[in-house]
Order: sequence, then C-alpha cells, then structure tokens
Amino acid sequence: MREPSEAGVGAARPTLGEDPGGPLVLLGNFEVEDHWAEGELGLPRPPFSGGRAVVNRLDELALLLAGPGDHVVLKAPPDDDWLAYLRSLGVRLPGILAVRDQDPGRTVGEDAVEDTALKAELARLAEGGARLWPHGVSRVEERLAGLTGLRLATAPAAVCKAVNSKIYSRGLNAEYGLRQPEGRTCQDLDEFADACLWARERLGRGGTVVLKDAFGVSGKGVLVVAETAALDRVQRMITRRAERQGRRDLALLVEEWVAKRADLNYQFTVGRDGTVRFDFVREALTEGGVHAGHWMPPHLTDRQQSQVREAAAVLGRRLAADGYFGVVGVDAMVDPDGGLYPVVEINARNNMSTYQERLRSTLLADAAGTALAGHFPLRPARPVPFAELRDRLRGLLFDTGTGTGFLVNDFATVNAAATRPDRPEGPFDGRLYGITVAASRQEATALHRAVADRLGDLSRPGGTRTGEPHRERSTT
Repeated sequence: MREPSEAGVGAARPTLGEDPGGPLVLLGNFEVEDHWAEGELGLPRPPFSGGRAVVNRLDELALLLAGPGDHVVLKAPPDDDWLAYLRSLGVRLPGILAVRDQDPGRTVGEDAVEDTALKAELARLAEGGARLWPHGVSRVEERLAGLTGLRLATAPAAVCKAVNSKIYSRGLNAEYGLRQPEGRTCQDLDEFADACLWARERLGRGGTVVLKDAFGVSGKGVLVVAETAALDRVQRMITRRAERQGRRDLALLVEEWVAKRADLNYQFTVGRDGTVRFDFVREALTEGGVHAGHWMPPHLTDRQQSQVREAAAVLGRRLAADGYFGVVGVDAMVDPDGGLYPVVEINARNNMSTYQERLRSTLLADAAGTALAGHFPLRPARPVPFAELRDRLRGLLFDTGTGTGFLVNDFATVNAAATRPDRPEGPFDGRLYGITVAASRQEATALHRAVADRLGDLSRPGGTRTGEPHRERSTT
C-alpha cells in the first residue's frame, strides 16, 4: 500500500487560504444537528438511546482523516491492538488525546468541555498554532475553542446552522433553478397550514408526501405520509405543541416523495478566500433515509458528473458569499430515467465520506479498483476486543500485498453501548465500520458478505446492502 501521505489528508483539509500544513485538532462530534435544532420547532426528537452511544463513538473515524502532525480528541483511548493493526498497514497516526471521564450520551465535544486536564493540553496546542476542526460547529465547539484558545478552522456556529437548514437548501434550489421535488417550506404555522392544504391535494391524487425537520439527520426528523388522516393527525400535533409554547414559528419542510434510482453524496471545500475546490462524488447507500455506506467510484455518466460539478460551483460561491468556509457535503439523487436532483440537502460540515478520503486515496491505487464503505450491525453479549475480531476475520482483512480486503476504520462503535450506565445485563447493539476493497463491485459484494458470515453470532439482522442501489421512493 502506498504511504497514507498528505495527498490524502490534504484533499479534505478545510483551511484553504491559510497554511495547508498547519496542525489541526480534529473533533468527531457527529450529529451536531441536534445542537443546531435546539430552540427550533420541528418534528419530535427521540430520547437518548444505545444508538446515540454508538453514534457518539464515530469520533474514532477522525483518526484516519488526521495527518501525522495533527491531534484527535476521542471519548476514550482506542484499542491498542486496533492501533497496531493500522500501523501494520503503514498508516501514520496522529497524536491522540482522550477524555478522562466520558459520558456515552454526550458528544466528544461536550465531554471535552468538562475535562479540565484535556482543556489544558488543548491550550498548549493552541499556543503552537493548532486550529480546531470539528465534524461541525455548534455553540459547544465554539465554547471549547474559547476555553482553550484554539482558533476554529471552519466558519462560526451561527453561519453553520443557517446554511445547514433544509429551508436554506430549498431556497437556493429555487433561486438558481436547480431541480428539486415539489414542496413547501414552513417557517410559521400559517405556512404550515398552506403546506398541508397542498399536501392533501397530492395525497388525494394518490401521491405520498414527506415532512422534514429542517435540522434532521440520519433518518431522524423525517416522516413519510401516505394518507390524509395521518397528515391531519400530524398537523394537529405540531400546531398544538407550538400553541402550548405560545409560538408560531416552525422549521419544517413538506415535500413530494419522488422516485429515485440512486443516492449520491459529493463534497467540495470552500476556502476563506472564497475559492471553491471540488473534492469527489460518491454513490451513497441509504436504508430508510439513514446513511448505510458508499460505493467508490460511483457509476455516473459524464453528463451526471458534469452536472454535479456545476452544482458544486454554484453552491460554493453562494456559501462563500453567505460567510461559510470549510468542507461541504451535498446529498443528491438520480431519478429512474437518469435525471439528477443535484441538491437534496446541504451538509456544511464533515460527512461520512470525508473520513474515507485519506484511505481511498491510498487503497485504490488501481483506477479499476472498487471500494464499499459500510457497517455491520452487531449484537454481542459482552465487550469484544479487537484481537478477537481480527482472529475471526483472518484471511479477509485488508492485505497490503494484494491491495484488497476489509479494513476496519472505526472499532470503538463495536462496544460503545456496553458502557451505558442504564444498560441492562445481556446483549447490546454495536456496529463495525470498515471499507471493503476489491477489483470489482461483484467481488466487493462477495467479500462484504463473507465478512458478515464470519461475524456470525456477533451479528444481528440488517446492515449495509451490498448490491446495486435499490429502487424506492425517497428524498433523503
């Protein structure tokens, strides 16, 4: 395998216009949208669960995005055998700073704010010129920056929240004539009432609509409605909740649910000087609106590739004009006839695909190679050390000689829910994240299934789909 060099790291660094080699402190505060949604009235949010504990340990993905001169803040020290496995592949790891007393229900940023000793270490890095690169910037990450003296490598929280709203995305589509599903934005109860009238007309003609929280993520804050009675119930619930709080403002969208053939995710980076750099486009796998993985490279025509790049250029210029700089991921869709919906939503933050870029640039040395990034749902009865997992997958793990195999890029998610203080005794839900590299999609699919078979009694039903993108009606 080629050395995971700055070529791979630099493809994602958000500091255009500054020293591109300057040290960064990475923070994998996934689902930062929960903080952006605070104070906004949208769809109901689920309470804390074991799934949240697993998502919070996606912080470990940042280890394979950072360069050797960077540091990564984690909720807990990584498994030593997993780190040794990565080093055996030639991966040069960054410095690691771990929280002393993590709470499974908190993001790594929330943990860091409460850790006095860690803040002192970060302050020393700040004195050396390090900048803070979070997954996304909310008030929590701004507070951490203020407490430690670290400068943010991306835009401030208020700007990030504004441009991440799905209402913002729909507005840009309308302004620039970018194709999108029919729909309505709802910023107050009157607009919501009008949107519901529009939706009833669609439902009456046999259509389906979807209600979206403006700051929803990973399938949360999305409600599919196929019957008028169901829409009426939702309208009453949302209206009554707002009225009980003496408010009329909302942050919702109502859209037509449209047919698709494939989901896409593309990334570009906006520099502080307004420069827009296109990074990549990937074919995304989704299940029920939830991200499940990526195919690299995507199966796209030259025209589709061109349309994606054109949309990125338009969006990048506008985001820069609105004060944003940093990494931007955009979800898009291909319809059954090959037409493109170039902007389903804008995620002005790191994306799952961001964390794969350094490895992609080193694993796919052969242009004909294929990689499938995904995860395997697990249900272990006890914490599983990496050494045991490595033994189970012996012969299937990535081999530097052949350039093929399965590479584990996040191990902490396997046992994350085992640390929940409210967890009853017995099995718990976990996930194993990795990238399967092979010569073709067919071979990558077969290898992915072989990994699932080896996981055996650790597995639970479900997981990343590994065939061609399935056909379903969705806008997420």
